[in-house]
Amino acid sequence: MHNVDWQLEEIVTQLRATRETWRERHGRSRERGCRELPSRSAIRVITDDLIGALFPMRLGPSDLRRESEDFYVGHTLDATLNALCHEVCLELKYIARQLGHDAGDTQARAVEIVQGFAADLPELRRRLDADVMAAYHGDPAARSVDEVLLCYPGVHAVIHHRIASYFYQADLSLLARMIAEIAHSDTGIDIHPGSTIGEGFFIDHGTGVVIGETAIIGNNVRLYQAVTLGAKRFPADERGHLEKGLPRHPVVEDDVVIYAGATILGRITIGKGSIIGGNVWLTRNVEPGSNVTQANLQSGPCP
Repeated sequence: MHNVDWQLEEIVTQLRATRETWRERHGRSRERGCRELPSRSAIRVITDDLIGALFPMRLGPSDLRRESEDFYVGHTLDATLNALCHEVCLELKYIARQLGHDAGDTQARAVEIVQGFAADLPELRRRLDADVMAAYHGDPAARSVDEVLLCYPGVHAVIHHRIASYFYQADLSLLARMIAEIAHSDTGIDIHPGSTIGEGFFIDHGTGVVIGETAIIGNNVRLYQAVTLGAKRFPADERGHLEKGLPRHPVVEDDVVIYAGATILGRITIGKGSIIGGNVWLTRNVEPGSNVTQANLQSGPCP
């Protein structure tokens, strides 16, 4: 096999020509020679370490002892926040380059963003504790909160979402999407980091759940597998390009339960305390306290 002629010189030449054509077509021919994008592999390591620092005795190293817990958390956060700052700095430079702006002091801005994230970690842990308890109380098969935290894909996805959401709000959409897509690839649960999700959120089973960018979910909401909170239509601008950022996904108010396979589309509101049955296709508002099933799509007060 060492003597096979792969004709690499010709392949490399053609690949270079293809890259240059793309760059010329998209106005990238004057880009700097170095790679200035966050690293997917680095973001995965950073996210795993952050989760270990948030839940050290359950999701930290297997040999961790209680007397070393604070040392582990401090040491891990010191290394991880520095690594995160580097990735944030790369995206800030990327954004400036895309907009044609002077990058300025991106390092100072990156430090500011990561300092804010670090300061929010205790509150993030509190919100995640509420999500874990919602999963424990919402699933009769759950034997302990440890089982929920260690095993449930819905909890795994929500942890990643709450981390990603911070960076999305800081206009670091690339980094945020990388964090969100880690959970998506691991669990099959697709939560856009731009979606707003209240406390005590539980996704049971989870596979196939899709939550769109502009969805708003209240407190104590429970979803089951294959639920879609999606868009009904995609308006285009005068050039035929899809318009970005329009509110196009549902609003789900507090204490709503949405069962498996339900598809809810458009900027509609599911009223507080409603129950949406399995496999329902819904494109209209639902009054608070409604019970909507596939057999009877006429909403009425819950019994």
